[in-house]
Amino acid sequence: MFFILSKVLAFLLYPLSYVFVILLIAVFSKNAKTKRRCLLYGVGLLYIFSNSFLQDQFAKAWDVPAAKLVNGKVYSTAIVLGGFASYDGKGNGMFSDAADRFIQGVLLQKTGRAKHIVITGGNGNLNPDSFREGSWAKIQLKNMQVPDSCILIENNSRNTLENATLTKALLKKQGLQGPYLLVTSAFHMRRSLGIFKKAGMDVIPYSCAYIAGTKDPSFWDITPNAGALAKWNTYIKEVIGVTVNMILGRG
Repeated sequence: MFFILSKVLAFLLYPLSYVFVILLIAVFSKNAKTKRRCLLYGVGLLYIFSNSFLQDQFAKAWDVPAAKLVNGKVYSTAIVLGGFASYDGKGNGMFSDAADRFIQGVLLQKTGRAKHIVITGGNGNLNPDSFREGSWAKIQLKNMQVPDSCILIENNSRNTLENATLTKALLKKQGLQGPYLLVTSAFHMRRSLGIFKKAGMDVIPYSCAYIAGTKDPSFWDITPNAGALAKWNTYIKEVIGVTVNMILGRG
């Protein structure tokens, strides 16, 4: 039930959702004062959440940077969180815009920084079908000539909480000791780190797939940009997740 409620809550709090509701009230309200006020609120909020500069500043404050790894140290495992793949109606997998999670995990194993690579991710859809991200990712790892002995797959988790609990059980079964390198997108690291540590796992953040820009601000950053709205959706989901986990004592 919580899994479903978390997705519904995030959708209701996406900026475009409540801007749309406010503007609808402005259109249909018969009260001139209410109509005007809602119109101003709606346009104002739309500008704020489509402002790339403001979104970028929030992203930089929220993101957890990658920890500096100890020179020469070889870690037992790089834990790569799913969410880097999607699939079509025929069940054919493909990399998404979060593919850097997978790439960094492979690089850690290939360069000898981590002996093993764990892919943790099943199917997070409300109505999941047979596609499992972990199983698909294993095929990609083998295509990249990562040895079978270095690959561990957890393909039943639907969210970050299940990523942590199921991965912990898998690593315990394999006898692999921490600290582990936790590989996920920078925007997702704050929530992931809290959940994994709460689960009793010794993890080191290895953030990647940064959304925040690195260039100097320009005039165009304060002009309306539809891309900023999508980025706010991502961060609002994370803020909700962190807040709920803190309330429930799960991270």
